[in-house]
Amino acid sequence: MLIKIIEYILRGTIVTIQVTLVALPMGLLLGLLLAILRLYGGKYLSKLAMVYSATFRGIPQIVLLFILYFMITGTINLTPFWAGSISLGIISSSYQLEIFRGALQSVGGGQMIAARAIGMSKAKALRYIILPQALRLAIPPWSNEASIVLKDSSLVYALGVPEILRRAQFMSASTYQPFLAFGAAAMIYFILVFLTNRLLDFIEYKTRIPGMEHT
Repeated sequence: MLIKIIEYILRGTIVTIQVTLVALPMGLLLGLLLAILRLYGGKYLSKLAMVYSATFRGIPQIVLLFILYFMITGTINLTPFWAGSISLGIISSSYQLEIFRGALQSVGGGQMIAARAIGMSKAKALRYIILPQALRLAIPPWSNEASIVLKDSSLVYALGVPEILRRAQFMSASTYQPFLAFGAAAMIYFILVFLTNRLLDFIEYKTRIPGMEHT
C-alpha cells in the first residue's frame, strides 16, 4: 500500500519542480528590478516599490493566489499550471525585493559614490560594481526564499494542478490512509528542500569573496 501511494505521489514531483522553476526565477527578476527601483529609482518609483512590497507581504498568499489567478485567466487564456506559477512568482517577488534591497545596501553607498566620482554612470556602477557583490551576499537569504517557494508550490493544488499535495489528497480520499498519503508527501517535500539547500550552499561557497561574508 505504501509503495503504491509513494509511486502515485511521486508523479506530481515533476509538476512541483516545474512550478518552482517558473515562479522562483520570475520572482528573482521582478524582485531584483523592484529592489533597484526602491533604492535608486527616485522618489516616486521608490514609493511605488515600497507600496508593492507592503501590499503583497501583508495579504495571505492563498488569497493573493486566487486574486492573481482570476486576474490573469480573465485577461489571458492560460492553463491553471501557468496562471498559478506566474501568480506565485509575483507573490515571491515582493519577498525577494526585500532580500535584494538588503543585499544592495550591504555593499555600502561609498562604492557608488566612488564609481560616480571616476566618471561611471549610475547604471554602469550598478552593473559592474554593486550588483556582482550584492548577488553573492543575497545567496544565503535567497536560499531560504527558494525553500519557501518550493513548499508554497503546494498552494496551486487549490487550482487543480496535479502536484504533490493534490495527488496526496487524492490518495488519502481513495485509500482512507491519510497518514500514509500526507506523510509520503511530507517526506518528498523534505527531500526536495534539503537538496535545494545543499545546492545553494555549494553555490554560496564557490562564489564567496573573502572579507565579504555575512557575519
